[in-house]
Amino acid sequence: MLSLEEISDRLEIQQLLTAYASAIDAGRFDDLDELFTDDAVIDLSATGGPHGPYRGVISWLGETLSRMGAYMHVVSNIDVRLQGDAATARAACLNPLALNAESTAIYLICFWYDDEFARTSDGWRFRSRSQIKCLDKLL
Repeated sequence: MLSLEEISDRLEIQQLLTAYASAIDAGRFDDLDELFTDDAVIDLSATGGPHGPYRGVISWLGETLSRMGAYMHVVSNIDVRLQGDAATARAACLNPLALNAESTAIYLICFWYDDEFARTSDGWRFRSRSQIKCLDKLL
């Protein structure tokens, strides 16, 4: 049986994943500062993006997504593994993109997020986030 602390940790981490997707999809990139540790690293190279310190990758992501017609993240199948004040998770992500406002074609990228988390005085935060691609297709 799960303890109340483990239930709370799992829900907080799940909310962190949702907060990331919601901030990205709404274009609220400054909100992401509350979700990552200062030394966090993001690897988007599986889907053509950069790999490096959080702030640089998020800056690139904001610039790139601002040129898209539309996009969203659907995150599911979240598998959290707790280890004291650290945790890992793998979550599936479906990411449909309209490459420009006039396009009727949708580019679908499917990948897993592999994440590492740290419990901080402000709650759980991402220490690293990597994409593992499993599909991309023009629909």
